[in-house]
Amino acid sequence: MARMRGWGLAVLALCAFAASAQEEDSLGGRAVRYLTDLIRLDTSNPPGNETRVAEYLKEVAARYDIPAELFGDDSARLSFVARLRGNGSARPLLLMAHSDVVPADRAQWTVDPFAAETRNGEIYGRGAQDDKNLLAAELAVLVELKLRGVALKRDVILLAEADEEAGSTGIRWMIENAFDAIDAEAALNEGGIAQDLPSGARLFQIQTAEKIPTRVVLTARGSAGHASLPRPDNAILRLARALTRLDTDQPVRLNPTTRRYFARLATLPDYLWLAPLIPRLERSSSAQAAAAEIRAREPELDAQLRTTISPTMLSAGIKINVIPSAAEARVDVRRLPDESREEVLERIRRLIADPLIEVTPEPGPGMPATPPSPAEGPIYRAMERVLAASAPRAVVVPYMARGATDGAYLRAKGMPVYGLPLFLKENHDGRPHGHDERISEANFTAGVELLWRIVLAAAADEAGAQ
Repeated sequence: MARMRGWGLAVLALCAFAASAQEEDSLGGRAVRYLTDLIRLDTSNPPGNETRVAEYLKEVAARYDIPAELFGDDSARLSFVARLRGNGSARPLLLMAHSDVVPADRAQWTVDPFAAETRNGEIYGRGAQDDKNLLAAELAVLVELKLRGVALKRDVILLAEADEEAGSTGIRWMIENAFDAIDAEAALNEGGIAQDLPSGARLFQIQTAEKIPTRVVLTARGSAGHASLPRPDNAILRLARALTRLDTDQPVRLNPTTRRYFARLATLPDYLWLAPLIPRLERSSSAQAAAAEIRAREPELDAQLRTTISPTMLSAGIKINVIPSAAEARVDVRRLPDESREEVLERIRRLIADPLIEVTPEPGPGMPATPPSPAEGPIYRAMERVLAASAPRAVVVPYMARGATDGAYLRAKGMPVYGLPLFLKENHDGRPHGHDERISEANFTAGVELLWRIVLAAAADEAGAQ
C-alpha cells in the first residue's frame, strides 16, 4: 500500500510537471516566459544596450527557423527584424515594439526592477507595461504562427526598435537605411488603451493619432552680483515670472480623431455629462469654459483638446550667495498634431512677453507632425471586429494619445500605425515609467490572446488554410 501510495504520488508529480510544461508551451505560457526573460535584460536608456534584447530575439527566432536580422550602426544598440512569409496577395503587416526602457530608481521599488518577480499574480519589472509586454506578446504570436503553419496572405514582420525612449534613433535609422525590411500596409504598435467603465462597458481606444513632443528651452538673462544686494533684473525671478505666465489655458482645437472620439464617448452611460459640452467646444466663444468643465471631471480628456505646457527642469547659479547672470528652464510641450512647432513657440513668446527671455527649441531632431491614421481599411477593420467581439459590451473607437511613440515616424513615411488596446488599464500605482511597474499575468495573457486573434483576422489566408 505504501509502495502504491508512493507510486501514485510520483504519477501525480509527473502529471503536474507535464501540465506545467504544456502550459509553458501554450501561447500565453510562452509569452509569460518571454516577458520574464526580456525584463531581466536591462536595457535602461540611457545607455540602452538594446542589442541584448535583439540577440535574445534572434536566438528565439532561430530556434523556430524564423528568418531574422539585426540592424543599426551602433553594435550596442541594434534593432531586430523577423519575417514570416505570406503568399503576397496582400501587403505585409508590421508588429512593432521598442526594446529599451526608461531608467528605474531601485531605491523607490519594493522589488528588483530587473528581476521579473511575480507577486500575487502580477509580474513586476521595468518594461512590464512599457513596452516589453507588447514585444513579448508579438514574439509569442509570431512563434505561434510558425508552429501552427498558418497560411498567410501577407508577410508578418516583427520589429523591435532601439532608442524609443530617448532619441528614436532606431526607427529613424531603419527608415533611412533599411525601410524595405519593415515596409508594410500598416503597423500595430503601443499607444492604445483598454479599460472597463463603471457602467460595465469595455472601452477599446485604438490610437490613430498622437500629440507631438516639443521640448522648449527658456533662458533668462540678468546682472550677476553678490546676493546681499537684491537686483531687480535677477534672472531667476525673471524666469519664475515667465513660467507663471505659461500657466495659462492653451487654445481648444478639435481634429477629426478627437471630434469622433468625443462624440462616441458622449453616447456611453458613463459620459452622458459630456454630450451638452461638445457643441460648446466647437464655438470659440465657449470652448475654453467647456474645456474647463471637462478638466474638472476628467483631466485626461482635457489634455486631448489642447497643446499642454509643463515646466520640468530648472538650472541656475553656482553658489548660494551669488546672483547668476542666467537661469534656464526646460519645458515639455505636447502640441496638437495640426499645430506647427513655430506656431507654439510664437505663442509661448507672446505669453511670456519679455524680450530678455530667449525661447528656443531644444537641440536635436523633432518628431514629425502627421495626420491621423485612417480608421478604415482591412487591417483596422480586422482589429475593430476582434475587439468588438471580445467582450459583451465592447466599444471600439479611434483615439489620440497624449504620449508619443515611434509610430509618428512611420506615419510621416505614409504608413498607417495603430496603437493596440490589448491590455486592460489596471488600478494600481505601478504604471508605465512608475515605481513598481507591473502587469497581472491574467491581464497579460488575455491581451496576448487578443493579439493572436487580431493577427489571424488581418493576415491569415482563409482560402489557403488546411
